[in-house]
Amino acid sequence: MLLKRLIALAALALLGACASAPPPMTETKLRVNVFAGATNVPLLVAINKGFMAERKLTIEIQNTPDSDQQRAGLAAGRFEIALAAVDNALAMVEVAKHDVVIVSGGDASMNEFMARGINSVAEMRGKVLAVDAPNTAYGLAAKKILKNSGLLEGRDYTVRAVGGSMARANALADNPQLGGGMLNPPFTYMLREKGLKSLGTQFSLIGPYQATGAFVMRQWAAANAGTLERFLSAYIEGQRYAMNPANRAEVVALLVSRFKLAPNVAEGTYAALTTPGSGLAPDARLSLDGFRNVLAIRAEMENMWGGTPPAPDKYLDLSYYERALRHAR
Repeated sequence: MLLKRLIALAALALLGACASAPPPMTETKLRVNVFAGATNVPLLVAINKGFMAERKLTIEIQNTPDSDQQRAGLAAGRFEIALAAVDNALAMVEVAKHDVVIVSGGDASMNEFMARGINSVAEMRGKVLAVDAPNTAYGLAAKKILKNSGLLEGRDYTVRAVGGSMARANALADNPQLGGGMLNPPFTYMLREKGLKSLGTQFSLIGPYQATGAFVMRQWAAANAGTLERFLSAYIEGQRYAMNPANRAEVVALLVSRFKLAPNVAEGTYAALTTPGSGLAPDARLSLDGFRNVLAIRAEMENMWGGTPPAPDKYLDLSYYERALRHAR
């Protein structure tokens, strides 16, 4: 009887070990679509330090010119994973009716409201707001900031879509007709050199916000769970490495080489990346408070859901992330 019990316990232990072990790995290529910018540092670190390769993942990074093309590309299967402001996933679900799911966080928005020739948000009256898209993510955040200062689109200011981060930064730098817009590092430093100034960080102006996250087609995630979990494990490791103060000099050097930044700009960008509350999120964990704010801003500014934001659960499946977290070093 004792021998049978010991055998049974050993079998249960073996099953438990198998259940907690990472899924078997096969060589896989993943196409990851991003906006050019410093928010991609965890992904770049994960590639450069071999965290992806150790999991037999080859990553093709695709830079998108704007969110419209990114959303269309994900729906059409031109890549597997999008890393961008998660409000774009909400737009895909609620506006385009695609079955998209958010699977991780990333950062809490390092954006600043950059403006030309004015000293307060209220002075945007009569000016043009530059956005990527007027009805998603940081465009909605900018309009919320303006509304908090008593300014309404169409009545007090106009909106012009000029493209993603790099295109928007160039447009704000070169076109004096544009009064301001939301940008993150390193583009904020570039604009300061062009004479624009910050009217405040997004975090200080509207509070917690879930910015960058990973989102995928739900059907793809279900069919490729092991691959997605391997990617997220490596991404988490990249986030941890980038945020570790011991690796500051190495990450600053990466910023200098990858984005052709002056050392002082790279140092400032790293400081923004590691600022608690608005920079990279520890372990790339999604902020539920920040995501609820994303939903609330969309409900208010787009008059969706009758003005009352829904529960977050519909748009999230963090089970892949939680399993990936267990296997991340």
